Amino acid sequence: MWGDLIQEVRVAQTGVQILFGFLLTVVFTPKYAELEHADQVIYIVTVVLGAAATGALVGPVSLHRLVSGRRIKPQMVRWASRLTFVGLILLLATMTAALLLILRVATHDGFVPYLVAAVVLWYLLCWFALPLWARHRHTSRSDAAR
Repeated sequence: MWGDLIQEVRVAQTGVQILFGFLLTVVFTPKYAELEHADQVIYIVTVVLGAAATGALVGPVSLHRLVSGRRIKPQMVRWASRLTFVGLILLLATMTAALLLILRVATHDGFVPYLVAAVVLWYLLCWFALPLWARHRHTSRSDAAR
């Protein structure tokens, strides 16, 4: 299970690190000073969420490095899995906040919350509903016990 988990984390890490890197540069652009106060608050929340998501998604690597060879792989896999799940939730929140900010600045239109909500529903469907449905549909109770 450790190998599968690390492969999953690599995908999520790349996405969150690229997003976080771009977020860090926004404050240094001239446009940032022109943002409304509400948009600056959304930006700050987005950066903090991105930092938290990065921490959670890089955490399994650090966990592995610091406890490797200690014969606690089952516990390590459990904790790394939990960190990854928390990281995905934080990544969802980061992407939601970033999308909200970008669309507010780009359009100044009242349909932005609805568009963001639709994208969040899409994320929830792809990231959680479909996997949970597949798990429920295609695994037996004996599979879950293992």
